[in-house]
Amino acid sequence: MNIDFHYGVVYIVARVAGMPASDAVTVAHACQYVDDATTAGILRFAGGETFERFATAHKMLDYANTENDQNRLVWTPFHFLSAGVGSTLEEKAVCRADSQVAREVVRRAICQRDTEAALHRLGVTLHTYVDTWAHQGFAGIESRLNRVLGLEAEDCMHEGWFARLTHATRHLIERIEENVLTVALPVGHGTALNYPDLPWAKWSYTDGRGVRVERNNLPEFMQAADMTCRAVRGFLAGREDFETQPGLPEDIGIALSHLLNTHRNPDDYLHVRRLRRALAEGAIPSLRECFPEYVPKGLGSWKHVATGFERHDDSGDRPQWTGEFEKSDYRLFHDAVKHHRFVTTQEILPARGLRIA
Repeated sequence: MNIDFHYGVVYIVARVAGMPASDAVTVAHACQYVDDATTAGILRFAGGETFERFATAHKMLDYANTENDQNRLVWTPFHFLSAGVGSTLEEKAVCRADSQVAREVVRRAICQRDTEAALHRLGVTLHTYVDTWAHQGFAGIESRLNRVLGLEAEDCMHEGWFARLTHATRHLIERIEENVLTVALPVGHGTALNYPDLPWAKWSYTDGRGVRVERNNLPEFMQAADMTCRAVRGFLAGREDFETQPGLPEDIGIALSHLLNTHRNPDDYLHVRRLRRALAEGAIPSLRECFPEYVPKGLGSWKHVATGFERHDDSGDRPQWTGEFEKSDYRLFHDAVKHHRFVTTQEILPARGLRIA
C-alpha cells in the first residue's frame, strides 16, 4: 500500500476507533515511515555516543536487490509478512491476507501498549498488517512464486503519450516490460508493478504456479481498514483478542470506500492530500478535522527534529547528542522497528516452522 492508506486511512481509522488526534498522527506517521526509513547503520554523535538504526525499506528500484539475506530482513518482516502455511520454505514465505501470523504480530504490539514506544510500535505493526492484503500471494524472498505473467489491469494508470499509443503497441510494450521485470525483480511484487498498492485497481495475472489470479483491491483494502479499526480499539482497551472488537461503522466504511475509489491518481502524495482535504470538508461522517502533512525527509522530518540533519544522506555528519534525542519520535521509531523485527523473525515465524534470519 502507499501513503494514502498508510498515513491517510490509518489516521482516519485510528480517530474513528477513539484514539486522540495527536496519538493518531504518531501511529499514522510511524506506519508510513516504514516505507521511508532507508538509512541503516550506526548514527554517531559528536561526543562519541552511538545509536543503531535499521532500514525498513530499500531505496527506489531495490526490489532487484541481490542480497537475499538482506531482503529477508527488510521485505519479510515489514512488507511481505510470511503466513507460515505450506510444506516448503518457499510456500511458507508467501504473504497471505490477515494470516494467523499477522494477527499474532498485532497481538504482540498490543502487549506493548504500556511501553514508551507503544504508539510507534503499533504504527510499524499496522504497516505490516495492512500490507498483507495488498501483498498477498507474493514473498519477501527470492522465489519463483513471485513470477507475474499475463498481467492485465483496468486502464487506470495509462496517461499521456502511453495512452495515445495503439492498443497493439501498448500491449507489446507491456509484455516486454513484464518479461524483463519477471527476471530482474525476483523479490516481492516488483513484477506486478504498483497495481497491488492502488486502492481502486482491478487486475489479474498468472502466478509462478501457473494459476490465474484475479484481484479487486478496493474491497480488500476496506477489509484492511476494518481490521485496522479493530486493532486500534484492541490496543486502546488492552484486548489481545482485537478481532472481536467493533470494526468500522457502516456509514464511515461507505464514505471511506467512496474516497479511495474516486480520488484516483498514480501520484500517491496527491491522493493523500485529497484525503486530507476531504476529511477537513466533512466527507467522513462525525469526523471533520485536519491532520498534518507528512514529511518523510529533510526539514521538519522526524530525523531532522531529532538530529538536526536537513540532508537525506547523513554520512559523515555527527550531531550533538542531547536528552531530547531519547524522547524523539525518530529514536522511538527505530527502537520499535528493532523490537518488531526481533519478535517477528526470531519468535513468531520460527514457531510456525519458518527460519529466515
